[in-house]
Amino acid sequence: MTNNLTQAPKLDSSLQRRLALEIQGATHFDPFSLGRYATDASVYQMMPLGVIVPQNLEDVRKSFAIARDAGVPVLPRGGGTSQCGQTVNNALVIDTSRHLNKLLELDVENRRCVVEPGIVLDHLNAALKPHGLWFPVDVSTSSRATIGGMTGNNSCGSRSIRYGTMRDNVEAIDALLADGTPLHFGPVAPDLATANKASPEHDLFRDLLALGAREAEEIRQRFPDVARRVGGYNIDALVPANGIPANGIPGNGAALNSETAGGNNLSHLLVGSEGTLAYSTRIELRLSPLPQTKVLGVCHFASFYEAMDATQHLVSLDPAFVELVDRTMIDLARDVAMYRPTIEGVVRGNPEALLLVEFAGDDQNENLRRLKELGERMGDLGFAWNKDGKHWGGVVEITNPSEQSALMEVRKAGLNIMMSMKSEGKPISFVEDCAVRLTDLAEYTARLTAIFDKHGTRGTWYAHASVGCLHVRPVLNLKLDEDLRKMRAIAEEAFNMVAEYKGSHSGEHGDGIVRSEHHERMFGTRMIRSFEEVKDRLDPEGLLNPGKIVRAPKMDERALLRFGADYKEADFRSLLDWSAYPGAAGGFQGAVEMCNNNGACRKLDAGVMCPSYRVTKDERDSVRGRANSLRLALSGQLGPDALTSDDMIETLKLCVACKGCKRECPTGVDMSKMKTEVLAARIGKQGLGLHDRLVAYLPRYASYASKAPWLPNLRDRIPGLAKVMEGVTGFSARRKLPKWRSDSFDERAAGMTGEAAPAPDKREVVLLADTFNRYFEPENLHAALAVLNAGGYKVLFAQAADSKRPLCCGRTFLSVGLIKEAEIEAERVIDALLPFVERGVPIVGLEPSCLLTLRDEYGALFPGDSTRQGQVAKIASQAVLLEEFLSREMEAGDLNLDLKPVAEKAFLHGHCHQKAFAALTPVQRVLGLIPDLEVETIESSCCGMAGAFGYGTETYDTSLQMAELSLLPKVREAAPDDLVIADGTSCRHQIADGSQRKAQHVAQILKSALR
Repeated sequence: MTNNLTQAPKLDSSLQRRLALEIQGATHFDPFSLGRYATDASVYQMMPLGVIVPQNLEDVRKSFAIARDAGVPVLPRGGGTSQCGQTVNNALVIDTSRHLNKLLELDVENRRCVVEPGIVLDHLNAALKPHGLWFPVDVSTSSRATIGGMTGNNSCGSRSIRYGTMRDNVEAIDALLADGTPLHFGPVAPDLATANKASPEHDLFRDLLALGAREAEEIRQRFPDVARRVGGYNIDALVPANGIPANGIPGNGAALNSETAGGNNLSHLLVGSEGTLAYSTRIELRLSPLPQTKVLGVCHFASFYEAMDATQHLVSLDPAFVELVDRTMIDLARDVAMYRPTIEGVVRGNPEALLLVEFAGDDQNENLRRLKELGERMGDLGFAWNKDGKHWGGVVEITNPSEQSALMEVRKAGLNIMMSMKSEGKPISFVEDCAVRLTDLAEYTARLTAIFDKHGTRGTWYAHASVGCLHVRPVLNLKLDEDLRKMRAIAEEAFNMVAEYKGSHSGEHGDGIVRSEHHERMFGTRMIRSFEEVKDRLDPEGLLNPGKIVRAPKMDERALLRFGADYKEADFRSLLDWSAYPGAAGGFQGAVEMCNNNGACRKLDAGVMCPSYRVTKDERDSVRGRANSLRLALSGQLGPDALTSDDMIETLKLCVACKGCKRECPTGVDMSKMKTEVLAARIGKQGLGLHDRLVAYLPRYASYASKAPWLPNLRDRIPGLAKVMEGVTGFSARRKLPKWRSDSFDERAAGMTGEAAPAPDKREVVLLADTFNRYFEPENLHAALAVLNAGGYKVLFAQAADSKRPLCCGRTFLSVGLIKEAEIEAERVIDALLPFVERGVPIVGLEPSCLLTLRDEYGALFPGDSTRQGQVAKIASQAVLLEEFLSREMEAGDLNLDLKPVAEKAFLHGHCHQKAFAALTPVQRVLGLIPDLEVETIESSCCGMAGAFGYGTETYDTSLQMAELSLLPKVREAAPDDLVIADGTSCRHQIADGSQRKAQHVAQILKSALR
């Protein structure tokens, strides 16, 4: 088993050709593609032999046959978010998530559905919601977790205390065995074991049930008596019906399962088998009614131990869940911009722990009654807000659905919030999912904390208190042999303690590499032999995901880790400031390593991230895929010069620098900034092409073009000229370029002054004119000037010391990697704005990508220059978009705008950077000043234009596909009299091109509303 492309076995070239020839879907054998599938959300890395993205089930059958002929292992994979190393192997990876993702059947009356393995949980639930149903195994990765992967892991989710685990909700599975035999695994009659009918199915099932009968007593004795046991194989499903409940827990969960007096459900053997027994092709699920109402009680505790001890008493109130959030997670969430408001709105004081208790059902009055009872129970346990010490605490009641959802988003992001630590040490998953009885929970957590202390580390706690399964990750740096030894020692001591409590060392996320070797400790030698017997009976050649659950490698084998023995520090000099991160290349390598493969970038709805992946659904085009390629390149695993190679540029090509990942990636990966760094390195070796020169230097030649605008505008006026120029300039002939104007915006002509002296009679603002509005849409700047004047502000402008040309933020240079040129522009802006900023004058801009560059990228342009960094910080604190400024003035009671109605309805599209920097809400607030205007915010990702991206010959199609995901269809719904509002220059052009509707800047709307 190997983890490095330079060491990993290669797939025979003839086998590659055969796969490429016979498979309709995509096949990948290049180093970059293999590297992207070498990791999951665990600490492990194993290079695959190849990657198949099947178009249909026939592709899967052919892949199995070809691999079997060659004796090559096969690994089924869904979202690749497993935390124990289940979805990495030196094998042929079959990615089902892109095409095999359909809802095949839905029986509303009987609450059943059949799905393909690649369907994502959130997408399934979206299809079920109109029917009042849902699939209730609500894992925190629901936006990207596939049902096939959840089945393979026996996933659980927050509400398992009410709905059970994946196993409790799977009715049947159609599967392919390793030898290609298709079988239906589901309920079987009790007399099957004695049936004489000869067939592969009957022979296999008869043997399995015979094993269950033989081992019934051993299973009864060895399977843990806890609500969460997902380790090993579910051979308790083979025990003769009525022998023991299906999950091996007497009196706990039996009613949820299909094993009854009528027979056994053999599909439950495949649940939790991690792709080692068969490949699921169709999965039949049991559905549940969707709760109509919910309430949430947030129980505060001054002592972590007291919170754990109280859990058993709160569970008796029959909640839908009891989830833990500890002090570390609270503090980290406060540091994440998108979660800070939620935490501040809910958390009182400085608790050591919170228990989130949900009551859900159709009767809200009943939910409210039980919420009140929760408060009374906390009082009975001795907790009150007016007490000191360990009994300080109480319940914050949350009945507003949006507030409940916001808090649960924080809880669901718990793991990734903890992984946002910017240090070499990270919370490591290996004792994460141990499960114990609730009566042992407080003592268990105290003893495990003592083990961490003994080894010089600490743990972060969160998750499923209601079932005694708490996620805990000690902070370790697995690049260090010392910390690797600590991982082994902590695991040994922790698992021994769990065995002492008769708990389960694998309570949710499965076995994979990290826990499989420890099964004998929990189950005993005889049970391990039974597991091996099951594996060998279904997969005699050991071709399905070998090394997982049985015959596993050591959990701490360095060769299997993401940071292997030969992991190198990058020999690379970064140009941007990455000093907030540890590691080589000035911290750049550490910033790249922040990606823990959680896969949040693979979501296909809500938020912005990641627009290119939403179009292509190709792992290459996710933030995770790009980060993996960067990490492998920096550490030398993709060969020399990989960082500046054509393959790397192809990997980054569809990144539109939307900044969605900066805000929405739970670990804060900023791929836009990383792309700029890589492009700069590429320029150093390859130079700059004409297309990128035309984009980057636009601010330098714009003043000349505006003097004779007819000349550059000829490109779109003379038929055929755009096509002729396409090959030279790289601008698609299918897209008209912005029209140059002769009436470009001139501050002096507009009556603005550049004096830095205060104006005592009026409040002052600096209106920072950006290049795009100045030369292409000057009416927006005139509108902003009119609105600010109407509000009683004295509008100033800033001028560069050289006075040769207007100021420009430098964004166009950053977009192609010309960092030094961007620094020059930034210095001009800083020097011009500093006198105003130092006397408290706000800097107001219109174009989000330009103004927000001052708040974002400027902070990275001057590494090691404390003077410049201090100046940047001052400017960033006072640089605001027009709507941010107006909203702030409105909240302070200082805004005086007399506005009249202009329309009945407006559709608002937010620029990506507005969303990334939480600057869209001020737009909504300011538009609310206009009488009788209903504003509908379009739920969309990137518009797809993204600066020059939408104009490129190679990226035009992807650009339109991004727009068609949600933006353009929604704009087309607008009535002729409805307003369409978009603050981004690129967004307005995309809307005009794709829908023939004129979108306006909010400044124009406000100006038209002035009385």
